[in-house]
Amino acid sequence: MSDSFALNPLGLSDEEVTQFHQRGFAGPFTLYEPDEMQRIWRQQRVRLLDRSAAVYQDAAAKSGTNIANYDRHLDNEFLADHICRPEIVDRVASVLGPDVLCWRTEFFPKYPGDEGTDWHQADTFANVSGTPQILWPGQSEAGGTITVWCAFTDATVERGALQFIPGTHHTRFYDETKRMEYRPAQINSLAKGGVRRGFFGYDYRELQIDPDWSPNEDAAESMVMKAGQFVMFWSTLMHASHPHSGATKEPRIGFAARYVPTSVRIYPDSDSIEEYGGKISLDRYGAVLVSGTDTYGHNRITRYTTRDHPFSTARVRSAQG
Repeated sequence: MSDSFALNPLGLSDEEVTQFHQRGFAGPFTLYEPDEMQRIWRQQRVRLLDRSAAVYQDAAAKSGTNIANYDRHLDNEFLADHICRPEIVDRVASVLGPDVLCWRTEFFPKYPGDEGTDWHQADTFANVSGTPQILWPGQSEAGGTITVWCAFTDATVERGALQFIPGTHHTRFYDETKRMEYRPAQINSLAKGGVRRGFFGYDYRELQIDPDWSPNEDAAESMVMKAGQFVMFWSTLMHASHPHSGATKEPRIGFAARYVPTSVRIYPDSDSIEEYGGKISLDRYGAVLVSGTDTYGHNRITRYTTRDHPFSTARVRSAQG
């Protein structure tokens, strides 16, 4: 038995870790059975309509832009448990080490007729605002975050499944110090290489280091997943999604949780996030320690989810058990 498996009994094997570093992703893995996920989502989508305990109460956060659905794990008990599930955390810790923070979650819905998401990478997540949202230690060659993307409904090619180009996390094709211009009118109106793809009102091509470069779509792999399955990948991996063809009325709902080691600085020197046409204050924000201990103290750590269900340290799977 390897030391990695002893610490993370549901983690990646040594071979899977090697493949993850080579390809940039792993999975899909099953977390919930499809009928279980269907039942859970039927309940939770109604509960999530109540934003009275949400940490972002800014008017802009309710505008319907992508920023409105950030970090609902901080006020929804199911999502709080989800991000701490050992099936997820052990696998993430296999790559990042024992001390891990969940720093953001987001919903990614695709409704019938919606465009696909354009090819992109994210290292510091300054790609929209121009301000880094995560910073690895100064001498580190690493960057980005591990994203765990869980299908809350079936994710087929017709419904807008994710796409990855394996191995592309080793090269940066975009310059996040540049700025993209927000143009909401262009949502569902751009065609790139014959495919309807956009980036929530932005054109990600504006960040390209080489304006004549284009992704090698022949190398792309589609991540078809059943409801309840998840895939983990480096945010620096070239990824995109298919459009929702509209052939079915069922939406594709993805829930992404983002993880970094405790050594990473989150929202450094920032008191708000401004992107996608909205702005939210970080006054009530906090990262969640999902594994191990935080010896750095770089970041505010939250201890709550809802008014009625305080975020208990019992949900934090420490290195001491």
